[in-house]
Amino acid sequence: MALQRFDLAAIAPMPWKNGGGATREIVCWPPGAGMDGFGWRVSAATIDRAGPFSAFPGIDRQIMLLGGDGVHLSAEGIDHRLDEPWRPWAFDGAAALDCTPLGGASTDFNLMLRRGAWQGAIEVVSGSVQPGSTPGGVCLVLAGTWRDGAGESYRPGHGLWWAERVEAPSPLAPEDAQGAVLAWIGLVPDAGAAAAPALQDT
Repeated sequence: MALQRFDLAAIAPMPWKNGGGATREIVCWPPGAGMDGFGWRVSAATIDRAGPFSAFPGIDRQIMLLGGDGVHLSAEGIDHRLDEPWRPWAFDGAAALDCTPLGGASTDFNLMLRRGAWQGAIEVVSGSVQPGSTPGGVCLVLAGTWRDGAGESYRPGHGLWWAERVEAPSPLAPEDAQGAVLAWIGLVPDAGAAAAPALQDT
């Protein structure tokens, strides 16, 4: 499967699993797995009111604020303010989290991994990356303009996802390293080989 380009603004929102909010699903792998059978899933959600997060037992989750005032997340043993953009936070998907907006609406970036099946993390980088260098993954431009090996440009909200390694992957690099920011997720099967390095020397 080739690299799949996406634009967050062009993805139609869908209800949360518990109906308490809306999300734009970038990829849910494997195709057709649904909310209870996916191996990994990446999405961007809008939060504009208080309420519980959907519960995902057996899922390791990471969340990162993309924009807005942020939210307060609480549960037994958890008291976290998600109010600093581009700072990932990890938690157990089974946690009964209550979510309270800290102001107006917020948008967040979400990674879900089935425990024991996939490994990976949200990284925030400013240097060249190689989409397709890992068995699965997603990259999303957060700031600046980036270009791929074919010269195609990517602006904030645009990105790529893939579900297999690409032979001889080409770089995705910022036009100007000053102020360029990208969210990078490189995924490998839990019992698989180590991922190829995501970052190149710059």
